[in-house]
Amino acid sequence: MRGPPARRNTTIVAAIFYFITIPFLIMVSLGNTHINPILNDIYFFKLDVSQIIPISVENSNLLNSVARSLGLHDFYQVGLWNFCEGYNNEGVTYCSSPVALYWFNPVEVLVGELLAGAKIALPSAVTTILTLLRLGSQVMMAFFTAGTALNFVLIFLTPLALCTRWFSLALSILGVISSILVGVAAIIATVITVAAKVALTAQDELNINAEIGIKMFVFMWIAAILSVLALFLHLAMGCCCKPQKRGAAYEDGRPEVREKPSKVNLPSFVRRRRGAAAEGDTSAST
Repeated sequence: MRGPPARRNTTIVAAIFYFITIPFLIMVSLGNTHINPILNDIYFFKLDVSQIIPISVENSNLLNSVARSLGLHDFYQVGLWNFCEGYNNEGVTYCSSPVALYWFNPVEVLVGELLAGAKIALPSAVTTILTLLRLGSQVMMAFFTAGTALNFVLIFLTPLALCTRWFSLALSILGVISSILVGVAAIIATVITVAAKVALTAQDELNINAEIGIKMFVFMWIAAILSVLALFLHLAMGCCCKPQKRGAAYEDGRPEVREKPSKVNLPSFVRRRRGAAAEGDTSAST
């Protein structure tokens, strides 16, 4: 397929943008899924509970040691599909099995390890927050998964924009959906992570530190920004960069052909001589 240089180059750039988003979205999906030095460094947030009992509490060091002996780990880090836990001097020691539509319930995990799975009554405010956390996490995961699949398909569909503006319109609609999926997922992940960091570190009774996963945020926001840029390129091709018509496809390489003049311009004295000869022929015939 050929087209004007501007439209062809724009199509190539849009396809490259979609192609670049795939490895970043894959890393977002694979991050923290199992014990691996590279994957364990990709997470949304990390809770450090190694000193969960504040120093202000009497015998805090002893209580922290007791909590660790009961099963509480030093840190917990959350990915898209599961969570991992470990100790500061050993690293990650366990990762839960990946689960579809996973969401991290900090109360369930911490209470389950400290109290051996005992059930406790939670205040209604905490229950509401956990419900919002669950819904947000599940929507985020579904959007990231769908956005990854759609961007992969758009890599191969984008060259169709060279044919006609109608294809550009259809690709623009798909681009809008892709941008919404990846962008909204990135926004939800940012809100959940920042909210969890603020809420957990604001507890005076507990000494919990929360760390935001910089690599995870860089990967997902690069993918979101590139998806939006690819959408803008499709929109630009829909209103500008008109496709080249088939009949004009050969004009650039065809040599210029000049039309022959219908009449030959002769010098004036030749025209006079021919005129006189014509008059003589007329008089002779009469």
